[in-house]
Amino acid sequence: MKARTVEIMDTTLRDGEQTSGVSFSASEKLTLAKLLLEELKVDRIEVASARVSEGELKAVQNITEWATTEGYLSKVEVLTFVDNGVSLNWMVEAGAKVQNLLTKGSLNHLTHQLKKTPKQHFSEIQTVIAKAQELGIATNVYLEDWSNGMRNSKEYVFQFLDFLTAQPIKRVLLPDTLGVLTHVETRQFFKEIIEKYPNTHFDFHGHNDYDLSVANVMEALKAGAHGLHLTVNGMGERAGNAPLASVVAVINDFMPEISIGVKESSLYKVSKLVSAFTGFGIPDNKPIVGDNVFTQTAGIHADGDSKKNLYFNDLLPERFGRKRKYALGKTSGKANIQKNLQELGLTLNDEELKKVTERIIELGDKKERVTKDDLPYIISDVLDSDLHQQKVFVKSYVLTHSKGLKPSTTLSIEIEGKSYEENAQGDGQFDAFINALKKVYKKEGRELPKLVDYAVRIPPGSNSDALCETVITWQAKEKEFTTRGLDSDQTVSAIKATEKMLNLV
Repeated sequence: MKARTVEIMDTTLRDGEQTSGVSFSASEKLTLAKLLLEELKVDRIEVASARVSEGELKAVQNITEWATTEGYLSKVEVLTFVDNGVSLNWMVEAGAKVQNLLTKGSLNHLTHQLKKTPKQHFSEIQTVIAKAQELGIATNVYLEDWSNGMRNSKEYVFQFLDFLTAQPIKRVLLPDTLGVLTHVETRQFFKEIIEKYPNTHFDFHGHNDYDLSVANVMEALKAGAHGLHLTVNGMGERAGNAPLASVVAVINDFMPEISIGVKESSLYKVSKLVSAFTGFGIPDNKPIVGDNVFTQTAGIHADGDSKKNLYFNDLLPERFGRKRKYALGKTSGKANIQKNLQELGLTLNDEELKKVTERIIELGDKKERVTKDDLPYIISDVLDSDLHQQKVFVKSYVLTHSKGLKPSTTLSIEIEGKSYEENAQGDGQFDAFINALKKVYKKEGRELPKLVDYAVRIPPGSNSDALCETVITWQAKEKEFTTRGLDSDQTVSAIKATEKMLNLV
């Protein structure tokens, strides 16, 4: 059976912009319009509401100018209102050729908001549609609050559709404006409508207030919906709209009877760009586009992935221009570490791998995540520790830092089996530690090397809360040498570098 083609209309630039605190600039709107149509290959885009502002007018003019040149003008749509032609005049100035006319899809809205009868409303709509025809503007019609209309005033909805299907319009747009539908209702309502009006194009516009938008989209399609309205990252008013990436993946994997033209491999890059433009963060666990959704954390999963991909499903990250990651931490185990080593082109023997694993687990107990970029530093730290026989052990320390008081350190250290304890103040916590150490070594009649350079860095691509490496250069007589310490705490990493120095001298 040949798959049925369904239109995807992206309304990120219009309905998505109703996300609290979100506003696109004119240049951002143009950039995203180009990406959505040329890169992502959606069928249509809704880019603005008429009459909003001068900035909105300029943004739409930029988009329609580009769309005219590239042959996309019929794919660019604008939300308009039943307002005696004011919206249509705005559209003419903006250069747009497709209006999505907002009308009342429930008797409740019509009666209490507009305070009009169906006959009055239909008459005004007919006038707007006729005027649009004269101006060469195509019309789609939104039935605002349609879902509640079907629940509470179905007779009105069908009276309205009887009227609309006799008008020269392209599409009827059916929104679950308040996100109240269940999947059962969505399928039932669409089935009733499509059976009654088989020659009319119907779009479904779902909201996500109960987290049911993707399920509702699936049921609308099963009932015969011809088009869907979606937004990048599920942006939109309140809990947002049906999310583009999730819907595309669901259709491609579970609905072979449906054909869509959206380019999966571009979903992630567009998602990240929209997030950057809006400051509207993507939750780490958001399906398809979240940072964590292709990250295996448990070591048993990484082990299974190496053995016939036991923990893979059809959502392969490569489909979306992404890669599978293996998190490093206290639950990761050797399999995760091996996967990351392979990506870095590094190999360790079993004993080295065991030591690195133990170090990562130790760090994971302190902080939430260690990254792949941390691995070379951890390996260097672990293997470097094996190069010398340890005779000096920093057993314990207390670091204090109080407002108005100099930082101080109490130190307990073991040197060749003999224990010492000292306390000192300093200009900082590490300086206080060094001063306490000097007291110990003075008792032993020994002199510490001079600290000549001190540098702190985090591995490139790492997180500020994961690891930092302290590199200290020391001078002993005529010789300079360097030691490194690695920890999630900067002062502790410096103490570890110092402990290595003590064992070297």
